[in-house]
Amino acid sequence: MNQNLPDNATLDRELLLALRVADAADAVSLAGFTSRGFSVMRKADKSEVTEIDRATETAITDILRAERPEHSVYGEEHGIVGPADARFQWVIDPIDGTSNFVRGVPVWASLIALVYDNVPVLGVVSAPAMRMRWWAHAAGDAFFNGDKIRVSEIAELRRASLSITVNKYWHDVDPDGRLEKLQRSVSRVRGYGDFWQHMLVAQGAVDVAIDSIGLAPYDIAALVPIVQQAGGMCTDRVGETNWRANSLVTSNSLLHAATVAHLPK
Repeated sequence: MNQNLPDNATLDRELLLALRVADAADAVSLAGFTSRGFSVMRKADKSEVTEIDRATETAITDILRAERPEHSVYGEEHGIVGPADARFQWVIDPIDGTSNFVRGVPVWASLIALVYDNVPVLGVVSAPAMRMRWWAHAAGDAFFNGDKIRVSEIAELRRASLSITVNKYWHDVDPDGRLEKLQRSVSRVRGYGDFWQHMLVAQGAVDVAIDSIGLAPYDIAALVPIVQQAGGMCTDRVGETNWRANSLVTSNSLLHAATVAHLPK
């Protein structure tokens, strides 16, 4: 194991805590989703938020601050809580896929990551409305609902299954239609969206996933250890490993260089 990362026992212990935190998050978010009794507001960036997002993040943060007061927590809704110089930081998106949540689509999840010295070393993605959960840490395997998972072995783009989320920002950087050419180069194109497409890469059900431009660190951090420990690769659209970037490309590793080569910069 990388000597600059926490030891196995530490990561095992933190994973148990993260899974317990995910249970608490699920209890809040799923109750809100099922009841449909929430209001929808717009944040400064025009994105949607509900009181369920905020209540879920509070439930997560309360446990982490009680159990790990020496760690900090960086959440989408409440920012950074705890010691600013902490080597361990929990990075949280309480509900990834809020627009789906609002519309009654079950494709949303709580993303819970542990970052050590700016490296994501643990991730839990919990999608209770889908009854799906993925997790991994940097010293072990990746899991889906308790079963080990592995990326696919597809090595040619022409045989690949691609999931892509195209938004306005992709159109802005792609006047030559390079994304469209990429989509014509693969076998199958779908748009599973948000966290799910990247978890499908980790499971080997999809070979490449390209997210929208405009992501934040809490959209990415939890996904990275799961994809990596399943044998996959995570970079931004220019091929750099950076969980703080505003874009994310995941793949089975075999297709990564060819995919990034097709992307507009």
